[in-house]
Amino acid sequence: MTIEANGHEHEFEPQHGLPERLPQGERILWQGSPELGPIMRRVFHLPVVAVYFAVLLGLRASHVLPQAHSFADGLALMGPPLMLSAVALATLAVLAWLTCRTTVYTLTNQRVVMRIGIVLTLTFNLPLSRLQSADLKRIDTDRGDIALALSGSDRIAWLHLWPHARPWRLARPEPMLRAVPRAAEVAQLLAQAWSEVHGAQGVASASRPAKPQEASIPASATASASAHRSPAHHPDLSAAA
Repeated sequence: MTIEANGHEHEFEPQHGLPERLPQGERILWQGSPELGPIMRRVFHLPVVAVYFAVLLGLRASHVLPQAHSFADGLALMGPPLMLSAVALATLAVLAWLTCRTTVYTLTNQRVVMRIGIVLTLTFNLPLSRLQSADLKRIDTDRGDIALALSGSDRIAWLHLWPHARPWRLARPEPMLRAVPRAAEVAQLLAQAWSEVHGAQGVASASRPAKPQEASIPASATASASAHRSPAHHPDLSAAA
């Protein structure tokens, strides 16, 4: 499945969502972007912030409106905080929209590619051979987050990944495909591609079934990356600006 290019800032990409054309023999299995609703709720916490501002405005109104002698006085007292609250909520909404608009996740039969960034675009290439495991956490019946655990000593800075990072994993950040539509199907494709790369038979089964909202795509063997790179540089696991 593919999605169309979005925005003039990416119109010169050699292939949509990718920093270069795929080599011969590598093919796209799935390509998509985060959905706006879950990003607004779960990443930028827009409903929580809206409730916070509503409480503050309510407290201010209960204090200043009894002192107002007319509607104009009340509007003058409540206008500035109302405007500031609206600007703050609108800013968060725009950031969420830009996050979804500029992000493209790509799954091939060899790697996961994350094109992220609103102002500075970064592209992370995550070879399947360097992924230790992947966890699917469902948001609802259709959408979910897929966290990717890197094997060996590979690291990507949490600030470089945010908001495409698994929450509360600061010491060892994990890239996360956020608010993925048809997440179960994407997780299945990822598990199959991982198994093929590692020579496993079939699709790995869930390893943590105790939580009904979280499914796991575990690695049956740890794929160490140390044999595939020199200490000086990391040719496969990269962030290209």
